[in-house]
Amino acid sequence: MPNNSNLDLEAAESWAKKYFLASRALMEFVLRPYDLGTTQWYVLYLLAHDEPINQRELTRTLEIERATLSAVISALVRKGLVEQISDPHDQRQKLLQLTIAGRNLWATLPDPIGLITAVAFDGVDDTEIALANRVLRDATQRLNNYKNERKSI
Repeated sequence: MPNNSNLDLEAAESWAKKYFLASRALMEFVLRPYDLGTTQWYVLYLLAHDEPINQRELTRTLEIERATLSAVISALVRKGLVEQISDPHDQRQKLLQLTIAGRNLWATLPDPIGLITAVAFDGVDDTEIALANRVLRDATQRLNNYKNERKSI
């Protein structure tokens, strides 16, 4: 007889992935009229809330490869939304900041995260949301710790 707790965990993993894919699809749908991808939106979000930002720092914050971020930044620069400036403390480093066009676009963009949250959790009790957040946060941390421990062996 199968272990039901394993089936429940497999279902949780499956639903976590389905939620991620559905929320990402909605985010892409919301951003498409603005000619933005999800990673581009996250870069704009971070710059709108804390600029200028070191490009290397963004790589760590977004947990993406440098080459991927370079392509995203190049697209945002080409669109005139972000500019790269030299770091006054280290000329080899690039700082990123929004242009006036980037600020204007940001002011008009809908909040895809707010929409996703409102739609996905409409009618869900706050204590259930807190529990789901805690379980997923802790599970994610344990997986990251496990991976990091294995890398150091």
